[in-house]
Amino acid sequence: MAETADVVETVKQGYAFEGAAIELGALLAGDEPKPEAPVRIPLSMVNRHGLVAGATGTGKTKTLQLMAEQLSAAGVSVFAADIKGDLSGISQPGQESEKLLARTKTIGQEWTATGFPTEFYALGGQGTGIPVRATITSFGPVLLSKVLGLNDVQESSLGLIFHYADKQGLTLLDLKDLRAVITHLTSDEGKADLKELGGLSAATAGVILRSLIGFADQGADAFFGEPEFDTADLMQQRDGKGVISLLELPNLQDRPALFSTFLMWLLADLFHDLPEVGDVDKPKLVFFFDEAHLLFDDASKAFRDSIAQTVRLIRSKGVGVFFVTQTPKDVPDEVLAQLGSRVQHQLRAHTPNDAKALRATVSTFPSSSYDLEEVLTQLGIGEAIVTVMNEKGAPTPVAWTRLRAPQSLMAPATAEQLTASVQASPNNAKYTEVIDRESAYEKLAAKVQAGAEAAEAEEQARQAPEPKPRPRKQDKSMVEQVIGSSAFKQFARSAGREIVRGLFGAARRRR
Repeated sequence: MAETADVVETVKQGYAFEGAAIELGALLAGDEPKPEAPVRIPLSMVNRHGLVAGATGTGKTKTLQLMAEQLSAAGVSVFAADIKGDLSGISQPGQESEKLLARTKTIGQEWTATGFPTEFYALGGQGTGIPVRATITSFGPVLLSKVLGLNDVQESSLGLIFHYADKQGLTLLDLKDLRAVITHLTSDEGKADLKELGGLSAATAGVILRSLIGFADQGADAFFGEPEFDTADLMQQRDGKGVISLLELPNLQDRPALFSTFLMWLLADLFHDLPEVGDVDKPKLVFFFDEAHLLFDDASKAFRDSIAQTVRLIRSKGVGVFFVTQTPKDVPDEVLAQLGSRVQHQLRAHTPNDAKALRATVSTFPSSSYDLEEVLTQLGIGEAIVTVMNEKGAPTPVAWTRLRAPQSLMAPATAEQLTASVQASPNNAKYTEVIDRESAYEKLAAKVQAGAEAAEAEEQARQAPEPKPRPRKQDKSMVEQVIGSSAFKQFARSAGREIVRGLFGAARRRR
């Protein structure tokens, strides 16, 4: 009993923050929740990033949901990748039940059914949501090279291609624009254009073109184009609540590169546009990336380094990033080291690899009175081991926590509700209609067409028979010369007008 009292007091003091906080739940001690010892995350520390991990079915998505709700209620905008569609219910009030109310009462939660302002997006319009697109130009050669997995030489060549397109006014909006420019630069005419800049080898061009074909097969063709999504639209408020933006990602397992591309572009665009704000009372925007392991599977070192750098630097822009995945080992060490808050759901140790991952996870937690190797395999659904960064930047005590219940619907919204929400959104009209203005593809196609027509005209002129010489005209007689003179013609016209006027009386003087 004394030991339990010590744990309760330690958690009470360790999570007693002065400023606003996100309420995660209550300490679980002696199999009983302790409402007097709430477990929380300081709102001012959310932009120090975090990790929500645990085996399938242990409640990670519900943890994401309850955090997103409270951030929205605090006026913070939220972005989340809704891979399985489970989060769409956050737009609808939850459903009350005796079981739910009994649980919330034990942890001291005052539960009220509440829906939150939500926008639904879909990459390239593939799914139920407002289409999200970007242009090739906004990506730039460095980012695109990392996504395509190009080596240093190929990346340098891609930079040369972008440089040429920029100088020639060849706008790169979609993949066909980029393919058209590469094809042109490997033609006889294009080779001359790049001669002074070092040229583009046919082998390198072939590698880039083949990479683009594979990228297009993953759905990138629908993603690249206009109108380009304005990332400022992610930071909106309605009635004092932050808008929650959910990105639908159907069949993501078959198209991980497309999601990776979007992630890198979105974070890079925000980092470029947002001003430095330093430490703030609350973040401007918080990202949740569910199934984060898909971001890093088969990812290049350049990709991982880019994510680590972005996570490290974007904090000063007022943006927090939370990764949601099965085990911490799914996230590279260079990224994991940047994550200040940890919500660890149950882990399983059914295989030697699972046991190894469990030991590795335990080693990343601060020291505590828990035997975490044992506790992490015993956690129930909706329970987690938590440690966060306090207001001074130090880790809080490790706490076995029974988590709060979301107040919104803990199930997918209906298709009718999703469709109605998308159609009612002011962003729908802004992004739905595809724009296909003149860009590199059309300009180069017109140039090729003009060249073909000129060559055809030249060939026809070469093959046409020589015209016969005209017979020499005989000298005109004096009468013909007088009649043909301009003075005579002018006289004749004047005389004719005077004759007509005399006949019809048009020029009679009024009496």
